[in-house]
Amino acid sequence: MSKPFILYTAGTPNGHRVSVFLEELKAIYGNKVDYDVEEIAVFKNVQKEPWFIKLNPNGRIPVLVDRQRENFVVFETAAILLYLEQHYDPEFGLGFDPVKQPNEYSEMIQWMFWAHGGVGPMQGQANYFNRFATEDIPYAKKRYFDETKRLYGVMEIRLQDRDYLAGPGRGMYSAADINVFPWIRAHSWASIESIDEWPHLKAWFDRIEARGPVKAGCCSVV
Repeated sequence: MSKPFILYTAGTPNGHRVSVFLEELKAIYGNKVDYDVEEIAVFKNVQKEPWFIKLNPNGRIPVLVDRQRENFVVFETAAILLYLEQHYDPEFGLGFDPVKQPNEYSEMIQWMFWAHGGVGPMQGQANYFNRFATEDIPYAKKRYFDETKRLYGVMEIRLQDRDYLAGPGRGMYSAADINVFPWIRAHSWASIESIDEWPHLKAWFDRIEARGPVKAGCCSVV
C-alpha cells in the first residue's frame, strides 16, 4: 500500500532536510505523514533524465509528491518544508501560526531564507572546490571556506542566549533549525574539521543531533 508521500531524494544535506522534517512530523502525527523513498543516483545524473525533469525542471533533489493532494509536486527544499508545515502541521509543532504568531513566523522564514541563500550554497561550493573540482583553484577554496565559517559565526551570534533560531525566549525547535542542521552536520565536507570554535552553535547542533526523528531522517537515505 502506498504511503501518503513519495520523496525523491539522495543522501545529501538538502535531501536530509526534508527526510528529517517528515520524520519529525511522523513523530507528532503518526502515519498520516509517512513516506516512500525513491533514491536518486545524483552522480549518475538520474536527476537530469526526462522523467525527473517533468517533476522538477531544475533537475535537483529533493522532490516531494503528495499523493493525498492529487499527486501535487513540490520542489526546492525550503518550499517543501513550508508546504508540509502549511498542510500537515495543524498544531504548529514545528512552526508558528502566521496569524496568531506573525513575528515568530517571520523569524522562522527569515532564518530559512538565510540558510537557503547563505550557508547552503556557500558550503556547497566549498564542498565542490575541495573535493570534486577537476582543477585546483586555491582562491575558490579559500573564498568559500572563509564564507562558510563566517556564516557559522552568524549562527553563533544568534544562539548566544538561545536554544533555537526562531521563537520567543530561548526559541522553539522549528523548520528554521531543521532547514540548516544537515548542512552543519556535513561541516567536514567543507574541510571544517570541528565546530568547537562556535560553542553555542555546537550546543545547538548536539541538541538536535540527539533527537530520534533526526537520526531516522538522516538514515533514510545514506
